[in-house]
Amino acid sequence: MARGERRRRAAAAEGARPLERARAAGRRDGRAGGARGSASGAALAVVVLALAFGLSGRWVLAWLRVRRALTLHPAPSALPPDSSSPAVAPELFWGTYRPHVYFGMKTRSPKPLLTGLMWAQQGATPGTPPKLRHTCEQGDGVGPYGWEFHDGRTFGRQHIHDGALRLTTEFVKRPGGQHGGDWSWRVTVEPQASGTPSFPLVSLFFYVVTDGQEVLLPEIGAKGQLKSISGHTSELGDFRLTLLPPTSPGDTVPKHGSYNVFWSSNPGLPQLTDMVKSRLNSWFQHRPPGASPDRYLGLPGSLKWEERGPSGQGQFLIQQVTLKAPFSVEFVFESGSAATGGNQASGRLVGSQLTQALESHAAAFKERFEKTFQLKEKGLSPEEQALGQVALSGLLGGIGYFYGQGLVLPDTSMEGSEQKMDPALFPPVPLFSGVPSRSFFPRGFLWDEGFHQLVVQRWDPHLTREALGHWLGLLNADGWIGREQILGDEARARVPPEFLVQRAAHANPPTLLLPVVHMLEGHDPDDLAFLRKAFPRLHAWFSWLHQSQAGPVPLSYRWRGRDLALPTLLNPKTLPSGLDDYPRASHPSTAERHLDLRCWVALGARVLSQLAEQLGETEAAAELGPLAASLEEPGSLDELHWAPELGVFADFGNHTKAVQLKSRPPQGLVRVVGRPPPRLQYVDALGYVSLFPLLLQLLDPSSPRLGPLLDVLADSRHLWSPFGLRSLSASSLFYKQRNTEHDPPYWRGAVWLNINYLALGALHHYGHVEGPHKVQAAKLYHELRANVVRNVCQQYQATGFLWEQYSDQDGRGMGCRPFQGWTSLVLLIMAEEY
Repeated sequence: MARGERRRRAAAAEGARPLERARAAGRRDGRAGGARGSASGAALAVVVLALAFGLSGRWVLAWLRVRRALTLHPAPSALPPDSSSPAVAPELFWGTYRPHVYFGMKTRSPKPLLTGLMWAQQGATPGTPPKLRHTCEQGDGVGPYGWEFHDGRTFGRQHIHDGALRLTTEFVKRPGGQHGGDWSWRVTVEPQASGTPSFPLVSLFFYVVTDGQEVLLPEIGAKGQLKSISGHTSELGDFRLTLLPPTSPGDTVPKHGSYNVFWSSNPGLPQLTDMVKSRLNSWFQHRPPGASPDRYLGLPGSLKWEERGPSGQGQFLIQQVTLKAPFSVEFVFESGSAATGGNQASGRLVGSQLTQALESHAAAFKERFEKTFQLKEKGLSPEEQALGQVALSGLLGGIGYFYGQGLVLPDTSMEGSEQKMDPALFPPVPLFSGVPSRSFFPRGFLWDEGFHQLVVQRWDPHLTREALGHWLGLLNADGWIGREQILGDEARARVPPEFLVQRAAHANPPTLLLPVVHMLEGHDPDDLAFLRKAFPRLHAWFSWLHQSQAGPVPLSYRWRGRDLALPTLLNPKTLPSGLDDYPRASHPSTAERHLDLRCWVALGARVLSQLAEQLGETEAAAELGPLAASLEEPGSLDELHWAPELGVFADFGNHTKAVQLKSRPPQGLVRVVGRPPPRLQYVDALGYVSLFPLLLQLLDPSSPRLGPLLDVLADSRHLWSPFGLRSLSASSLFYKQRNTEHDPPYWRGAVWLNINYLALGALHHYGHVEGPHKVQAAKLYHELRANVVRNVCQQYQATGFLWEQYSDQDGRGMGCRPFQGWTSLVLLIMAEEY
């Protein structure tokens, strides 16, 4: 994951592609990325006109490359038409698809109806405004928080710790009608400590937002309470939202609450929190019968539609209810078509009926979880079983639906030319995807998603097909997919403007192929039908990767987009690799050969070749089969990447170890290159990259290279730690070294769960097939699995979070949290599913 870019956002250098490859890209057929039909005709017309006006062929090629970079791929979608609509997938139309907020729901549509929750503890700090909670933030002091249960479709229960408060948010969906059915929320607020003498005064804010011509009609009740909101949209038809009176937890007797309401035009989703903060400027009294009054800050208390914007801007309606904890509040959405379809007869999903539904769904979740992963049967402790449920639930509860236009910088670089281009908008696209972290990375990341779906597909294969189909829908005409998807106002607001641009020359590890491998092995008819539809896009994506990232010699590959060798960088980053600051050749050059990339391409060729054979795609199989065989030929891998002087596989490039950061006032830390000077050689950086032929199981069980890799993996002086495999050898000169004065080490020693998962899968494989290293691999597998599971579980029990990475020194969680993206792979490690 290119976390370094997301933290420090260093400017990445553009990689140059030879002119021959640009021409080859223009000749590719539709399967590998070529545009056809009217689009091709329009492009040809432009070329003819350009030549007629005397414009250079170089200009024409550059124009064509820009056009292709900003054009969607012409292959048919891997998903059915309108696959996100309530008519096609009613059970997925509504969901908790806003992972960056603590609690909220929306529809899977370009112009959704959104609902959400904010809260504030009144008077927690006398003389200061209450802290309004809404979006998940890394440093807001809330936590731990996360989903205890979430089935990805119809039910979820989340706990949120906020100072003296403990909130529980629950939802249940009920099918019916033609518009996605009904749903009900319950939000329970309790003191953190039992027996609290004075109960805190808390305000909950329930809101609904529209984004267009939709109609909202509020109905006011007694004492300012909003009885209900009626509405209509083209996708939802008629609907009603109702906020019920608060009750004591577990009770149905109403409890006294004070109400405030605000109604305005939609200020823009990123401005919702600030708008509510700015309106919390009037003092009101909360006066329950027979009790002394308490002052609180509330919304203006008017149902006048204020600040009416231009037509089509949408509406924002928010209701505030204030009372002392403990209490529960229910918020209900009722679809008009569901009511006429029979839900009305079964009654509104509230009170005891909602309690029964929540308990029933929780029991069903636990039963299905054990049936799927069998943690109890496999002897894992109750604490480890609970961790597994949280890992799955947090990943499913983090799935989001995004829609918008990304910014793309087309690749117009050619030999002998430096053409500068401005970023341009990609066509509007939807994305249904997991996210790495609700607090820090609440959007789609390409190489993370393949790991996410390894977990999801064991639980709900349909969700994985939906996610993969959406990601493949992002393909441009060349076969490129942007590695970070920043779609829509809410996602864009969390990224600095200068870092919104995705570069069409830069790749990312093709981890979406990992769940494809599982699909091929499972022989599920629905999976195979999906893969048949998806094959043209998978082939186009792989073809782009294979061609665009080709290295200096045949069957070598080089990540485009390494940082320039700036005077402040100890080692220029390789952000497209996902391993960010992992040490590469000290002096970037076109002569580099990157081991991990070659292994990813080898895996891709193997998987696509097998898929083509299984689908009867004879032309593709004839192309991919020989490529896969060449890439897996041991002599070729040895020739390009085996470093005899190091005893392991390695990158190759213009490199010297005599590089360090030294203090040079007033500049601060600057890079100093000593002797010997850089030369073309293998890069001495033993770590995750060195293991890639093992990690992706590209080595034969009898390979003479397997033993040395197992030895360095097991050596505590190098990669072995009591908490998992560290990312860089403890003996490396780069171990725990910062890359700049302000950029701490990232992939330079910490333990990462995604690579440890790949390592465990490889050890499990080599420990079960005949070969000279079977016993050693099996022994290492059991020891590494125990170390990883024990540490992740201990850290979860101590902090309440899954973490981005873990210290190789003491096992503590590090980086951002919660990180229920690929760290959720701990569930598959416990279940021994590889």
